[in-house]
Amino acid sequence: MSKALHSRHNKIFLDKLRKLRESRRLRQADLCKLLGRSQGWVSYVESGQTTLHIIELRQWLAALGVEFLEFLNELDADLRLLEAMRLRAKPSHRLARSALSQLVQAGLSMDPVSAVPVPAAKPAKRQGRR
Repeated sequence: MSKALHSRHNKIFLDKLRKLRESRRLRQADLCKLLGRSQGWVSYVESGQTTLHIIELRQWLAALGVEFLEFLNELDADLRLLEAMRLRAKPSHRLARSALSQLVQAGLSMDPVSAVPVPAAKPAKRQGRR
């Protein structure tokens, strides 16, 4: 399967579809009747096992009484928020990992009390069997 099917972006999209259905108090079986499809297909879409073509998405939203462009604008806003959060979180994460990697490579660790690099403790030698 495509990597995009399992992305955070796709998860947000699928959650949004499922929550729309649930907010209308419809079961998958109810939605499938409105769409003229099987309940299994609705389940596959909501679980990310299959994708919707753009026309199918439009029909799905129409069956739920949701404006197509309104849904796309809300989805776009949600995805932009996710990207902004991810971009803000990455630099500090990279820096922390980089600093830690440098300490380990230099044979140092951080003293938990003073937060100062100190020589890493050497692992105890294993005693042979007697």
